[in-house]
Parts: sequence; C-alpha cells; structure tokens
Amino acid sequence: MKYAILPVTAFEQNCSILQCEQTGNLAVVDPGGDIERIVDALQQIGGTVEKILVTHAHIDHAGAVADLAERLSLPIEGPQKEDSFWIDMLPQQSQMFGFPPAKTFVPTRWLEHGDTVTVGNTKLDVLHCPGHTPGHVVFVEPQSRLAVVGDVLFAGSIGRSDFPRGNHAELVSSIREKLFPLGDDVAFIPGHGPMSTFGEERRSNPFVSDHRG
Repeated sequence: MKYAILPVTAFEQNCSILQCEQTGNLAVVDPGGDIERIVDALQQIGGTVEKILVTHAHIDHAGAVADLAERLSLPIEGPQKEDSFWIDMLPQQSQMFGFPPAKTFVPTRWLEHGDTVTVGNTKLDVLHCPGHTPGHVVFVEPQSRLAVVGDVLFAGSIGRSDFPRGNHAELVSSIREKLFPLGDDVAFIPGHGPMSTFGEERRSNPFVSDHRG
C-alpha cells in the first residue's frame, strides 16, 4: 500500500491518503481541514477516491469530513460509535479552536474492533483503541506493516487523555495490548509529527516503553 501524508490545519494534523497498489484507488484518512489542499493532492496522485476513513472526531481530524464527503460524493467509515458526541460537537469545537465552521455528519458505517475496511483490493484491520477518545479506531495494513494510529500514539509521546471521556489507563492499555503485539517492525503514521515504529516506541517512549514495566 502506498501512502502520502498531508499536514493540515493550524494543528498540523497528519491527513493521510492511502492508495491500493493494484487498483490505484484511494482513501482519505482524517481530513481535518484545508479541503482545497486535500483535493489538490488527490488530483496530483490520481486514481479513484473511494471513501473517507476517520480515526476519531476531534476537530483537527474530522473538521472537513462532511464537506469533503459532500463535494466528492464519498462514504464515511469510522470512527466507533462512542465518538458520536464528539461529532455532534464539531460546530462547537470549530468555534472553540478558531477553525472554519464544521458540519456534523453521520458515518455511512460505524466501525468496531475486528472489522475490516478496504481501499481497492487492500484490506485494513480495524482496532478499537479508546483512551484519547472513547470511539478512537486505528487502521492496520498487515501486508505492508503500516498502521494509521490517529492520536493514540506519537513518536516519543502518547495522546492526551484529559478531554471529555478520555482515560489514561485505557490509552496505555490500547497501546500495549493492541498495538505493540502487532510487531516491532510495524511503522505508524501518527496524527501529528513524524512516523515511527512500534519497536522504537517500546524501546524509548517515556510513557509506554517496556522499561516502565
């Protein structure tokens, strides 16, 4: 699977464009804003855009979901349904953080742990990883050893858990029990900042490394 990372919004959120190497079809993960930049990037890459995938419904990840879905006539898959209250709060979130007005949306498909989503002929596993938000999901492509983890895990850090219905213990459990067992060689695209691997975070991440016991 090919991928491109496009930082969007004032929060420099990593909007990801995933592409099936067999079909050339595309999916957009977490279009948080800057919709014109996203559309331009899709046109430059080329290929049929199939869907929007959403890890969680914070404004910097989901602010442009409704507009992009409407503009390109795309279905929306994700997040898990426990994030519905965050979707309902998107207009309020946009005002609070000074973002352009954001519309609410209803996903075409809510996702659950153990589901799969497709991009062309490529299948991605869905992991429900609460803690940052209660309905946060992660997308994993086993063949290319790639994960799109949203705001669960970062290079050298982890997601915040002080938002409504955040839970630090759940977040750490999601990382250690659902992500790390996938293998040290799995590279991940975080919601912000540079990529890393689960192995590197197990070795050196001060919040969830193996040294913390």
